[in-house]
Amino acid sequence: MTHAYSESYLNDAKARLSQFFDYLINDCGMNPDWVVSIFLASGYAEQFERGSPAVLAGMSGVELARAVVEKTYKKKKLPEPGITEGLSPEYWAGWALAEFQWYSGKRFKDIFDHVKLSEIIAMYPVYHEMDITAFLEMMEERCREELPECRLKKLRESRGLSQSELARASGVSLRSIQMYEQRVNDIDKAQAQTIYKLSRVIGCEMEDLLERPME
Repeated sequence: MTHAYSESYLNDAKARLSQFFDYLINDCGMNPDWVVSIFLASGYAEQFERGSPAVLAGMSGVELARAVVEKTYKKKKLPEPGITEGLSPEYWAGWALAEFQWYSGKRFKDIFDHVKLSEIIAMYPVYHEMDITAFLEMMEERCREELPECRLKKLRESRGLSQSELARASGVSLRSIQMYEQRVNDIDKAQAQTIYKLSRVIGCEMEDLLERPME
């Protein structure tokens, strides 16, 4: 299997992602799945999965967290990291997830489409004392599961609209609608105006069209 970056960076990657999740969730009080949303939206997830040395080795997990928050919130003051004894479930989730991402070569977006971070954290009591291969095998199986239909397609079809009819009524291009429904483009990153136009025609709330609604 071809990995995105050298194994020599793997320990750094695991340490960074562990501290990143632990800090934002436990010290900053953020919802785990919201942390994933801003991690993906910031562009740092892509740099991480490509093995950017500036991200994996050039900053701490707390510095990565602050960079992600600054990129997505523009300005937001974060607290100093606390001192904790032992490893939290959130820290373990980052450690295990970094290993799986490196091992599988999958994008974080694709991983989180199948398994939420909150679900991985909840696996801590079962998997944290097992050999890491048990977690890797379970994640591989979860990521092979077929995803449910995207919300846009499900709601569009429930209203009896074809893709072409939705495109004409909303002013959103047919190609864009196709790309969202095939998950080639992430509808969660679409402009608010685009989501509004689609929701207005379909007759739903804008949030109903998002794959990972912000909590």
